[in-house]
Amino acid sequence: MTEMTPATQSRAVASTDAQHQANAMQSADEQVFVTVYVADQLFGLAVERVQDILIPEKVARIPLAPPEVAGSINLRGRIVTVIDVRTRLGLPPKKSKGNIMCVTVEQGQELYSLQVDSVGNVQSLPVSRIEPNPSTLDPRWRGISSGVVRLEGELMVVLDIDAFLDFGN
Repeated sequence: MTEMTPATQSRAVASTDAQHQANAMQSADEQVFVTVYVADQLFGLAVERVQDILIPEKVARIPLAPPEVAGSINLRGRIVTVIDVRTRLGLPPKKSKGNIMCVTVEQGQELYSLQVDSVGNVQSLPVSRIEPNPSTLDPRWRGISSGVVRLEGELMVVLDIDAFLDFGN
């Protein structure tokens, strides 16, 4: 595993600054999300769960790991497990091999970096706009979603990070 480059570290620090700004803007009636895309589907992650947004230099493979575990990275001295969101959701692998974007979240005492296709922006939405999952949503997706939000021209699936990272342990 390799250390992050200064450029990668600055992007990670910048994302943490954005998180603090978003937390300051959040009210009890609003939820702030970091948006990401996976296979052209928009997902929202609660900003308070996001630790970093980064482009890892190298992801080290982990022998005998489950298919959704892409490997691990070293993030400021901590070993972080990288989860391939496409594989976890049962989607085909990404065709182009460009930069890998990761959104790092914490669950318990562990850090996980969710490998996504791209990162969108920080979006503040009234909690009242979060609707229950539609019955037509794939059952695998319903199990990791805490609802959906209709936005202009697209549907944002609200990712339940705890359910997503529950590997049945």
